[in-house]
Amino acid sequence: MAVEPPRTRTSVASSWASDRSSLPPPYELYDLYPPVPVAATDSLRSHSSQTEPPRHTAPGSPRSPRKQAGNLSIPHLREALNSLESKMATLLSERDILESRLEQAVRLQSPVQRLPNELLASIFIQGVLDMEEEDSLMLSSLMLVCRYWKEVAINTPILWSRVVAGTRHSLGKVRRKLERSKSVPLHVCVDFSPRVDNENVSTANIILAMDLLQTSIWRWKSFRLTVPNRPQAHAALTRCQEEAPLLEILSIRILHSMQEDHFPHRAPLPLFEGRTPCLKSCSFTSFNFGWDMKLLSRLRVLKLGGYWNGFSPSVDTILGILKACPSLEEFALRNMSDVDPDSCSMPEPDHSEHERTSDSRIIRLQRLRKLSFYYAGIVRTRTIMSLLSFPALETIELSFLDNVSPVIEHLRRQSLTSLPLRRMRIESCFFNELKMVRLLRRLPSITMLEFIDAEDATSNLLKTLSTPPTAQTWICPRLTSLALEGCTNMDWEALRTFVESRLPAHARAYPTQLISSASAVPTQCQASNQLGPSTTFTSSASAFAAKAHILAHIPATTHAKMMSDSVGWPLRLQSIDLTRCHQISKEMVQWLRMYVAQVRCEIAAGIWGEASTT
Repeated sequence: MAVEPPRTRTSVASSWASDRSSLPPPYELYDLYPPVPVAATDSLRSHSSQTEPPRHTAPGSPRSPRKQAGNLSIPHLREALNSLESKMATLLSERDILESRLEQAVRLQSPVQRLPNELLASIFIQGVLDMEEEDSLMLSSLMLVCRYWKEVAINTPILWSRVVAGTRHSLGKVRRKLERSKSVPLHVCVDFSPRVDNENVSTANIILAMDLLQTSIWRWKSFRLTVPNRPQAHAALTRCQEEAPLLEILSIRILHSMQEDHFPHRAPLPLFEGRTPCLKSCSFTSFNFGWDMKLLSRLRVLKLGGYWNGFSPSVDTILGILKACPSLEEFALRNMSDVDPDSCSMPEPDHSEHERTSDSRIIRLQRLRKLSFYYAGIVRTRTIMSLLSFPALETIELSFLDNVSPVIEHLRRQSLTSLPLRRMRIESCFFNELKMVRLLRRLPSITMLEFIDAEDATSNLLKTLSTPPTAQTWICPRLTSLALEGCTNMDWEALRTFVESRLPAHARAYPTQLISSASAVPTQCQASNQLGPSTTFTSSASAFAAKAHILAHIPATTHAKMMSDSVGWPLRLQSIDLTRCHQISKEMVQWLRMYVAQVRCEIAAGIWGEASTT
């Protein structure tokens, strides 16, 4: 039997000492001497090795906490912290540099940044110059996007071609635009209209602006001048004595046209030395230029207004201007005194009185598209209209001219040859309703008809525009917009019948055989016979709409429009204006909105003048 060797008994003191050596130091040592980073201890060791002599310690001899704290002095710890902070600051700055480079690299990858300068400049031109009026904020906003866009905008001269000077614009901006525009054509606007009523505008400021712009006259493509009175206009135009080879649009407007000032009737000198070979459009308001024919020749647009008493042009003067402009496309006379009635000849049979003219030959304006007479004198208007031929006229406006029946009759005679009229506006004028109906029968292409404060536009006119008799055709079959503003002689029944009669021939409302042009009428008669003697056939559009459930705002398809044109059915009414028509109630307006897409009317005011929703 094997004898086990005797087990050695470990002493309690030695086991307790080994366990104690593996335990962490007491908490008091952590509180008094916190752990030091490795980098700090290394630096401190190297520093201590250089300054202190080497000390020989016995191996295995423990170092006391006090000696270790003595080696780690406060200045040394602070120096170590400062070195770490400097390294961290250096790393953070390098990080910021890398982030900025990364952001720039990502930005360069976007399609906008890869556009060439020429293409980006053309986009800027479309966004800035497509507006009718100058938007100073648009160009400034583009320049604030980035430095690259700013350089492109500054180096694009056409962006600075709109030069505006006046009470709301400083001369510094004018000078800056003249410099950046280089040699491109300019659109110049000098606007010294008062910002508030009764504000005095200094003539010296106008002259300063014109002196600054005078050196660029050879680049002017359009020039617009707006000043309060005639002396200021003539003072400004004395600076316009150089040739303007690129000028196409000239507009001179004097705000106080009714002011009686003692100023010569002529301009000081011929404007632009009488050399404006490209001039196409002229608009003069109360500006007295002596009716120089060199300035008013070969025009396409001519607008005259604001001439009173002795300043108003005679009929011979206007006819002479029209003869010098055979390619005229738009002609307008507005706000001028009528000619002297004593110079009118005796009325002839079936003709109204006209002014005596030196030349009674017809003036043919083959390209005239728009004709407007607004408070221009009925005698002057009648005489001019009787001596004009306009086979391409599309728009005519007659406003505040008393009795325009002779003008309507002349339009009817012109329609016997060619008159593609699309829009006619009559405002505050008297006319013969029968003559108006005779004219409308000759205008199948008209799409917009406007009667403003016309007392002679009665319900009979609407009834005529409704369903015609069997042997006659529709009047104004393409009419889609009707304005009856202030026409109080229209009753509701006539208006309702007119709207119902022009509802489209919808495929779901009418059988297929009723749309065919060959068997429309016989099919109706056969259907009425099959229904029996007690059933009557009706042609009311509202009845068909009720049976077929026509939706009010379903747009007419191309096929339906072609079918309606084949049977001569009129187009559906799209817009109607009933402003100031107090005989039309709210319920009537709601009914109209079921069948007309756009209905304009006055909103009922509340007790305190606010818009009422009821």
